[in-house]
Amino acid sequence: MNFVPGIPYILFQFLFLGLCACLDTVSITQPIRDGDGGGDVLVSNGDTFALGFFSPDKSNYRYVGICSGLVSKFFILAYKRVRRSSALGFRQPSLFQNESKQLLWQSFDYPTDTQLPNMKLGLDRRTGLNRFLTSWKSEDDPRMGNYTLRIDPAGSPQMFLYRGQVPLFRLGHWNGIRLSGFLVFKSDPVYYDSFVNNDKEISLMWNVYNVSILSRIVVDESGFVQRYVWYQQEHGWKQFLSAPTEPCDEYGHCGAFGLCDPNNTTFLNALVSWVRTQVSHKGEGFVKLENVKPPDTSQVVVINGLSLEACEKECLRSCNCTAYASANISEGGSGCLAWHGDLMDTRIFTPGGQDFYLRVDEPQYAKKSKGSVATKRIRIIMVVLGVIIFIIISFIAYWFAKRKRKDNFSTRNMLGHGGFGSVYKGQLVNGQEIAVKRLSKHSGQGMHEFMNEVTVIAKLQHRNLVRLLGYCIHEEEDVNIRILTKQKLGPLHIWDLKASNVLLDASMNPKISDFGMAKMFGEDQIQANTNRVVGTYGYMAPEYAMQGLYSTKSDVFSFGVLLLEIISSRKNTECINGSQFPNLIGHVWELWNDGRVLDIVDPALCQPFSTDEVSRCIHIGLLCVQEAATQRPTMSDVIFMLANETPLPPPNTPAITFHYADSSKSSGATSWNRVSITALEAR
Repeated sequence: MNFVPGIPYILFQFLFLGLCACLDTVSITQPIRDGDGGGDVLVSNGDTFALGFFSPDKSNYRYVGICSGLVSKFFILAYKRVRRSSALGFRQPSLFQNESKQLLWQSFDYPTDTQLPNMKLGLDRRTGLNRFLTSWKSEDDPRMGNYTLRIDPAGSPQMFLYRGQVPLFRLGHWNGIRLSGFLVFKSDPVYYDSFVNNDKEISLMWNVYNVSILSRIVVDESGFVQRYVWYQQEHGWKQFLSAPTEPCDEYGHCGAFGLCDPNNTTFLNALVSWVRTQVSHKGEGFVKLENVKPPDTSQVVVINGLSLEACEKECLRSCNCTAYASANISEGGSGCLAWHGDLMDTRIFTPGGQDFYLRVDEPQYAKKSKGSVATKRIRIIMVVLGVIIFIIISFIAYWFAKRKRKDNFSTRNMLGHGGFGSVYKGQLVNGQEIAVKRLSKHSGQGMHEFMNEVTVIAKLQHRNLVRLLGYCIHEEEDVNIRILTKQKLGPLHIWDLKASNVLLDASMNPKISDFGMAKMFGEDQIQANTNRVVGTYGYMAPEYAMQGLYSTKSDVFSFGVLLLEIISSRKNTECINGSQFPNLIGHVWELWNDGRVLDIVDPALCQPFSTDEVSRCIHIGLLCVQEAATQRPTMSDVIFMLANETPLPPPNTPAITFHYADSSKSSGATSWNRVSITALEAR
């Protein structure tokens, strides 16, 4: 098989350094042949490398290439697959030196996936030859793969790892010591690098101080740049470095004007917040960023021979210059790199980074200490202002919500008014409607009655009692609003039972309210006295109003008055035309004696009604308002009499003439709904 021109990258430099083989020499008439026994092989001095036919582990094809003489599985250069037992004749004179000993061709100019010491990568400006590494297509297929490692000659030349034509990883530009973005090329006691950029070529190669060390750089089929070293004792290759390895290695990971931090890849620092698209010639400066990988240098302006100070001035002269740095950081720094436009692929690079100067608007940012202090102060002020604004907004929202729930005690929501104060309709957050009882500043009752109501009603749990949803004591605001705990209740004297304290719910079920003057009796106590008489005119028992005595019969009197008021739809304190008595009790007693007691019934009472039942209720009401407490029935007796038809005892003259105001000063519609106090002494 003849050699195919145009694919000369199959051979290796050692071809002209004196290869020795099973054959004495390779000439036009002496080809290298593949055979069942292994074929012909050329071996370099020291048996380090060998040229011949080979097959990858899982491949059925044969290839021509150069492998390590130390281990047959390491292939440095490979040719396209050929048929078994075919001959490769080296009939092209360009493969060898001619009689004048002139070098016509060498394999180092046509690398595959591997770079060895003294092998150049880069552009030959004279011939246009561009040397770069290309990965295998797969682990067992030496054909050209998707990944290439090459030098971009634009701007300040830099090395890229490409996938197709897309930059995948930027190894950076040569900064005088190493490539700025890849520590694998950092000089150390074992390796040293050499970079050339002149009118003849742009090239990068590396070498070893000790020629006995066998090392290689490979671009594998997965897109990684790796460095290997041969360990003779272990008889194997050891991987020293591999890239890319982290998100910040990805080209442009943070976008234009982004600063990628490998220690915090979830937060992308924005350089764009510091740089204006067009900056003025006044009030501008530079921020020094330490230990960074400079941005893409393909569009950078390179000015050799300038100092760092001169580079800064040069950048200030251009309105579009956004940053600058030293072109060569060795020996104190020299040369100038000036960026214009976007800053792409900048990252923190510790260790191994270099100083980078970013242009900003305000000169104080150029001084890191002052800039840091100012930034911290601004942040603190913003946080404090944010907290204050949040508190104010929260307070206003709470105030409006609270005002909306009770409508700021609007008269539109007032349900009624009593001796304690006014009662308002409100609504809780969950939508439950409530009645808010607010202590009036001008009320005859005070904190004693307020706390007494809270204490007593907290112990009450009954379906016919208004449940307390709580209470609030704040400055001059005293209101009752929420549920408290169930406790056992002893005998109770409500003390101020009247029509306005009996409420009806939506189902017309009665609920007793207002326990401001309620009194708890002991288990065996039936009577007590007080020096402070309080209550509502027309509902107080005569013994209590006159002598300050109260007992379990006191509420019976109030119930009798309430029963008569319900039947007649009149108040006890109301003067009735044509009656000789100043109140409802006297008027009912008058009609009772005349046998016309049903005349007192409210005409609006549902018709027809049982006259016997109504007469019985009036009879029970008169028994409850007897002047002597001993003549009144107990509440259990009242319940029994209402539920049964047993004969009732005849009523005596009720209490009809005790401590009333002059009837001439009262109109027919007047109701005295206030507290009377006969002695201002504490109990």
